[in-house]
Amino acid sequence: MDLTFSEEQDELRKVVRSFLTRHATEADVRRLAADPSGYDPAVWQRMATEIGLQGLAVPEKYGGSGFGYVDLGVVFEETGRALLCAPYFASVALAAEILLRCDDETARGDLLPGIASGETVATLALTEENGRWDESGITLNAHDGAGGWRLTGVKTYVLDGHLADLLLVAARTPSGVSLFAVEAQAPGLVRTPLPTLDQTRKQARVEFTNTAARLLGPEGAAWPGLERTLATASVLLAAEQVGGAATALDAAVEHARIREQYGRPIGSFQGIKHKCADMLVEIESARSAAYGGLWALDTGDEAEIAISAALAQAFCSEAFTRVAGDNIQVHGGIGFTWEHPAHLYLKRAKSSEVLLGTPSYHRELLATRLGI
Repeated sequence: MDLTFSEEQDELRKVVRSFLTRHATEADVRRLAADPSGYDPAVWQRMATEIGLQGLAVPEKYGGSGFGYVDLGVVFEETGRALLCAPYFASVALAAEILLRCDDETARGDLLPGIASGETVATLALTEENGRWDESGITLNAHDGAGGWRLTGVKTYVLDGHLADLLLVAARTPSGVSLFAVEAQAPGLVRTPLPTLDQTRKQARVEFTNTAARLLGPEGAAWPGLERTLATASVLLAAEQVGGAATALDAAVEHARIREQYGRPIGSFQGIKHKCADMLVEIESARSAAYGGLWALDTGDEAEIAISAALAQAFCSEAFTRVAGDNIQVHGGIGFTWEHPAHLYLKRAKSSEVLLGTPSYHRELLATRLGI
């Protein structure tokens, strides 16, 4: 496995980082975290029109650029560095991915171009109040009546569910787990923003009451695509976590360089020096795990994808949390204050740690997939 980057990928990183340096500053993050919508529509459109981020890994026939997952991982690492406040993870890592995995060419042709162009904000509504990520945890009811399919039940912790134009919903039908598309204005749809630790990434509770929905793909055949989507999203989240951890390390090293005690920089003290070194080891290990998963996604080896995704998320989620916490320790009391950005990264780390299942859950998945 070659973890070196091509010239094109290095250039992509530079372009994305330059864009986010201008449009996802700390001031922007704080402003959008306090905004009920959680994102800037103008910046969202510029992401699509100027550098095509929403459609980067969408095939060209659906309006995208057809890049690979390693390329997409580069982008997610940069969005993690900047704590980008936008429905990017929901639209790209979840919604676009499940559309690519469902067996419905008509739906892909209808729905993917809008996501790729940035015109459609989309999300995946999967988890319920039982908090489970497996097939048995999907209990929201779908029934087929005279007027077509209808959904009744509740989904929770839906990323950007309060503002999405399109919700892709996993529901249970008589034949098993099925996938449905629900428009934002559908009657019987109630979306309630949730108070969360990390307000840079909005979540919502979504209630369906006899809500009209479009069946995507064959009835009862959605779980394999959903499982693969969760694996892909786990790897992309790992890349994002690597980016967040890298920024935390940069901040810790800079503070250790300029902050003085007893007439010398605190970075010259062994305790601080070793802590920063440990942070670097965590990040480089996490980067290897994340990009190993991205490489597996590009090869298309399903067995390797399943193992790499669980490994990446089990390791990277905890690595980000540890590094973000160590960054606060290096900064001392100032790191705990609202005025300092260190706490923003710790909150993102803690929310990401459970976003797609806890580290313990992913270790269990890893063991199962290894046959242990």
